Amino acid sequence: MGVLDEIVAGVREDLADRRARRSLDELAAVVATMAAPRDPMPAFRAEPLAVIAEVKRSSPSKGALADIPDPAALAAQYAAGGASAISVLTERRRFGGTLADLEAVRAAVDTPLLRKDFMVTDYQLWEARAAGADLALLIVAALTDDELSALMATTRTLGLTALVEVHTPDETRRAVDAGASLIGVNNRNLQTLDVDLAQFERLVGLIPDDVVKVAESGILSLDDVRRVAHAGADVILVGEALVKHGDPRRAVADFIAAAS
Repeated sequence: MGVLDEIVAGVREDLADRRARRSLDELAAVVATMAAPRDPMPAFRAEPLAVIAEVKRSSPSKGALADIPDPAALAAQYAAGGASAISVLTERRRFGGTLADLEAVRAAVDTPLLRKDFMVTDYQLWEARAAGADLALLIVAALTDDELSALMATTRTLGLTALVEVHTPDETRRAVDAGASLIGVNNRNLQTLDVDLAQFERLVGLIPDDVVKVAESGILSLDDVRRVAHAGADVILVGEALVKHGDPRRAVADFIAAAS
């Protein structure tokens, strides 16, 4: 069993506990009272290089990255630095996140928010929306074609933007065939956790021109930013480099400027 399989198994266990405490009908009642989700796509398409800045305490590959007692304060710094969207990890076992983090960030900023988790059921998308998310991550490696199609249909129902993540040529073709308009290439192999920025360079040519392309993982320096921007990234998703930086507002601004 690879790392992704182990994470998904834990996600399913935690999901069962949450479903026992809060029904889908209860989530739907909350969503029915909410304003429409924010659309991140105009900013993603307009900027020379947009940044999705991530609230990320830890990772399976690096362990603890940063103590983040106040995710809302960090998100406010990201927004002030010019982030086009903010990603909030909500998986607890390997990443130390919770839905409460997402709710706290939503209360603090107007920036579009991505729920970063391992989505395996539409219940999680309703949770995401009820907590204030505007985008949701769908990882092709964790889903069958039928599951991916069903989850994408639910994102459309909820008005969420799906960030469809790939890390192989076959997964990229599957994402394109599913009609994804926002595709993220993860430079990290989710089974081995190895990182290779050349992954984005190898796969970006398989993504149609009208699809927004996101480079994810392993972007740690301004040179890394320039490299993926030159290869065709419209957006970068960055966590570690920002949470470990002493001035996250400036770090976001510097990453944006690096591609200008």
